[in-house]
Amino acid sequence: MSQNPEAISPKRDVLDKVNQNQNKEDVNRRVPSPSSHFIAGGVAGMLGAIATAPLDVVKTRLQSDFYKDRVLKQSGPKHGVRAIYRQFVDTCLILNNVRLQEGARALFRGLGPNLVGTIPARSINFFSYGNGKRIIADHFNNGKESSQVHLVSAAIAGVITSAATNPIWLVKTRLQLDKRSGQTARYKSSVDCIIKTMKVEGISGLYKGLSASLLGVGESTLQWVVYEKFKHTVALRQLQRRELGYKDTLYDKFLDWSGKLGGAGLAKFIAAAIAYPHEVVRTRLRQSPSTNGIPKYNGLLQCFYLVWKEQGVAGLYGGLTAHLLRVVPNACILFGSYEVIMHFIG
Repeated sequence: MSQNPEAISPKRDVLDKVNQNQNKEDVNRRVPSPSSHFIAGGVAGMLGAIATAPLDVVKTRLQSDFYKDRVLKQSGPKHGVRAIYRQFVDTCLILNNVRLQEGARALFRGLGPNLVGTIPARSINFFSYGNGKRIIADHFNNGKESSQVHLVSAAIAGVITSAATNPIWLVKTRLQLDKRSGQTARYKSSVDCIIKTMKVEGISGLYKGLSASLLGVGESTLQWVVYEKFKHTVALRQLQRRELGYKDTLYDKFLDWSGKLGGAGLAKFIAAAIAYPHEVVRTRLRQSPSTNGIPKYNGLLQCFYLVWKEQGVAGLYGGLTAHLLRVVPNACILFGSYEVIMHFIG
């Protein structure tokens, strides 16, 4: 393939031109409407939640202490690759047991409140982040995006989202942990769960687990920052090709989208693996009180200590495999759908 000699330049010159062109694109880029982030985030969140609902049920059960005795009775490796394999097998067994003992519909238990929570949560998060980073960049960074801008925007969006949707996630968690095999269900519906929770625990009962959720803001923040880094790498590759005079082929477009999807999945994997213990603590804090009406866990630090004391470090990572099996593909679906929708309506 013949190339224009003027199009070929030393790597440093190419990168300088790439950075100059990227700055121009940052200035000239069409600013998406604020509502487009809201719509795209909600639709993308819905698609991801539906696709991974069964694994969400398994993850929630493995995180709770209602199922810890069953897990502790099982002999097997506690660490290493064999332990990961054991958790993968346990995930498959629970999926099958739920289907056999409670019916296939039980695999989607809590999906209703999950969607009721996911759609506004993703809408709020993407709306807050998408518009927040633009406002922060315009007012504090000369209109340019950077890792610092992404960090601050993601943290603010995470706090807003957690505070707004905690009651919905609490209801979803309690419905998923509501045992039906051989027992009478405690809650008849989402509304019944809200009424009984407020009656027994007061309005503050709807915000149990909020402290752990706020602790988890670090996870979503890290995910956004890492994802933006991957997007930046893909964008640089595109600009480098253009600067060298290449035309995008179907294969190039495939690589670009694969890079974005892979970046979304890897970003979630890294963030989730680091911050996972807060997920376990959040689930324990949200689960229903015992039959005597006295909650076992009454605070963030107390819950961390009690789980560690009773089950060790492994208890803080209960359900990690099921969690990763769900959130990694969920992140790919979520961010992939979001980018596609924003491409058309942004």
